[in-house]
Amino acid sequence: MNSEIKRALAQDLPRLWDVIQLLRPHLSYESYLEMATEMLSAGYQVAFVEVDGKPVSAIGYRHLQFLFNGKHIYVDDLSTLGEHRGKGYAGRLLDYVVEEAAGNGYNSVTLDSGFQRQAAHRLYLNKGFVISSFHFMKQIQ
Repeated sequence: MNSEIKRALAQDLPRLWDVIQLLRPHLSYESYLEMATEMLSAGYQVAFVEVDGKPVSAIGYRHLQFLFNGKHIYVDDLSTLGEHRGKGYAGRLLDYVVEEAAGNGYNSVTLDSGFQRQAAHRLYLNKGFVISSFHFMKQIQ
């Protein structure tokens, strides 16, 4: 199987829906397209692995700068189709983003992950990520 990492353009967003929907099932197709298109215009980027012409894994991320950790890449989304898990695609995408951060002279790559995502946590720990903080949220509506 031929697989390569590609950078997504706005026209690729519809093709990525199957991959993103697994991670973000609360979104409808229409709301995903609207939000992702708006996010792309604000600096959100998506890279994806395509196997035989079909996106099977995707990572969404942003370049940010915070006072506490300087310039970094924040990973918003990382998802792989079930039948393609365990083939190293998510790891390749993480490596891709880490290389991009290093190439820009950034200090780190950061992400949040739900407590229930133990398989993802294993990947992050195996890739050298550490659990550095808790993420707090207050729901307004």
